[in-house]
Amino acid sequence: MNLPIALFLVFGFCFGLLTYSNRHLFSEGPTKRRDNSESDPLDGRVMWTLICTMLWPLMVLTGLNTWWILARRRAVAARARKD
Repeated sequence: MNLPIALFLVFGFCFGLLTYSNRHLFSEGPTKRRDNSESDPLDGRVMWTLICTMLWPLMVLTGLNTWWILARRRAVAARARKD
């Protein structure tokens, strides 16, 4: 295994560990956090980390999309409060 592939996988693994608590922000748009009452075996930290290990560039893009949507909503709300 060469260095770029190893770095890609290590960065993705770390990204998955760091973003697990905010994984609801890495979808096609901001969603509400689900209750933990429903336990799905594919919804755990291990699965999230495995997905992010391979797909972290896509997760970064979807996170940026969510950040942009939420920033736009905050700006609209701030303008509405000023009026």
